[in-house]
Amino acid sequence: MYLDSFTLSALVDEFMDVLVGSRIQDVLDVDDTGIGFEVYGDRKRRYLYLSADTQTPRILLLDEKLRRGLVKPTQLGLLFRRYAEGGLIEHVSQSPWERILQFDVTGPEGAISIIVEPMERRSNLLLLQKGIILDCMRRVGPDENRYRLSLPAHDYKLPPPQVGKIDPTRVILEEVEAFFEHVEDPKRKSQQVLASHLLGVSPLLAKEIIYRACGDANQKASEANPEAIYDALRTLIEPLSKRQWQPGIVENENGVAAYSVYPIKSQSTWRPTDSLVEALTAYYGAPVGEEAYRAAKVPVHEAIVEAQAKLGARLASLERSMTDEQERDVLRQSGELILAYQYALQPGQTELKAQYDIDKPDLVIQLDPKLSPLDNAQAYFGRYDKAKKALDDVPGLIRETRNELDQMAQLTTDLEFASSWPEIDEVRQILQSGGHWKGAAAKKIAGSGQSAPIRVVTKDGFVIWIGRNSRQNEIVTFSKGGGQDLWLHARGVPGAHVVIKFDGRAVPQSLIEFAASVAAYYSSRRTDGKVEVDVTRCLYVKKIKGAAQGMVTYKNEETYSVAPHDEKSDLQ
Repeated sequence: MYLDSFTLSALVDEFMDVLVGSRIQDVLDVDDTGIGFEVYGDRKRRYLYLSADTQTPRILLLDEKLRRGLVKPTQLGLLFRRYAEGGLIEHVSQSPWERILQFDVTGPEGAISIIVEPMERRSNLLLLQKGIILDCMRRVGPDENRYRLSLPAHDYKLPPPQVGKIDPTRVILEEVEAFFEHVEDPKRKSQQVLASHLLGVSPLLAKEIIYRACGDANQKASEANPEAIYDALRTLIEPLSKRQWQPGIVENENGVAAYSVYPIKSQSTWRPTDSLVEALTAYYGAPVGEEAYRAAKVPVHEAIVEAQAKLGARLASLERSMTDEQERDVLRQSGELILAYQYALQPGQTELKAQYDIDKPDLVIQLDPKLSPLDNAQAYFGRYDKAKKALDDVPGLIRETRNELDQMAQLTTDLEFASSWPEIDEVRQILQSGGHWKGAAAKKIAGSGQSAPIRVVTKDGFVIWIGRNSRQNEIVTFSKGGGQDLWLHARGVPGAHVVIKFDGRAVPQSLIEFAASVAAYYSSRRTDGKVEVDVTRCLYVKKIKGAAQGMVTYKNEETYSVAPHDEKSDLQ
């Protein structure tokens, strides 16, 4: 799913109605690929979010306040503050048939243009003045693109014209017939043919046209009926050409699966929305609260899943090797038999057949004719010793692998509860340090600092510390916690370390139950009705030798069964 040409056209129309004449009151560095603008117009405050994320670029207009995700502003953010803050949005436009949106602003230092290019892998956000790039989110030099340089002090250029594609609002039947006449690949689908020949027709739109033509969105091109496709194309494109938008979303059991500016009849769960802005927000999620970082969590979660699969395979292999003693015994027996029969072996002999156990068949032992019988025997004994030594290491390797799997389970929970860039970044850093992060190094976000555990002071003056990821758990248990403090953790599952500070007073049972409910909430079982939570003293909590930070063992615990609640509940 992406912002195609028709979707951007619809967005331009909505923005022209609600944004033109608005003043940019504030600029926020929301994350490392997105800038937010607080705009005020028609007696209403809104928040425009422009993201150049290479996986999920977005353009959202929100009522809820955006969060400043970076402590230290980026260079581009500083330039937007200088040139755009206090300016008026004069116009919003789109380059014909391109996924490029332009905001024209009269700012404190003259007229500027804000360009958004929401194209996967090549997405960008640029600030221009008089057609010259002041700066951009992603700099593109001549080694990457000779035609379109995205660098400060260079002219801004539109992409080269799309050659060989036809305007879908003017296409005729004969042209559609020609599309399918030259298809030679028997696996090629009709929707792929349309998308490759028509301007602005995305895969989603092409699938819808084919579905309306034949009832099968995945129809093969060899089975296409060009006349039926042309009729469906005209029916769907005509209102779009007149800018008669019908925004809506497709929902399934996992949430919002797609958005469009036309009815998607191929999906029975498509429903209209009041605006495209509403549809986009429903699909992408507003970048506020924990949902602010949903898109950023996707690649991190994928890395965790991949690491779990590899570690699981490694553990299975190690556990199998523990039962593979017969193969090692054969190596030892082969060496012993060669010594026993060494004087009967002939020069150049390549094989020895001999019986080691009376009730078992002969062993067939391969010999190296270049070696003496003694050297052949020593070779087998050497392989046996090596295999035996490897076996001695296996129990330790199994423990290490299980610890790593436990860590991945904890990181899954850490990521789920991450509600800021520093918290997501900490998960990425741990994956990288363990060799589980592919591609570019997971660099620490400039100025983002480190996340901190939550400190709660109850109505009765008790202090509670809550760790919501591995590093915070380490701090809570071994830095904030003292020997007599109470320590809580959801039993048998990844989750928060919670500590109730002991200040000389008896800790009320109600407070223990409240802290237990918080520990349950910040665990992988937060959606359960009841969760078992262990409670012990900090002095009984020990680090697991060789395990990752936050991984502990404990004893002398009591177990409570509580309903999960966050620290803001009134149970305290």
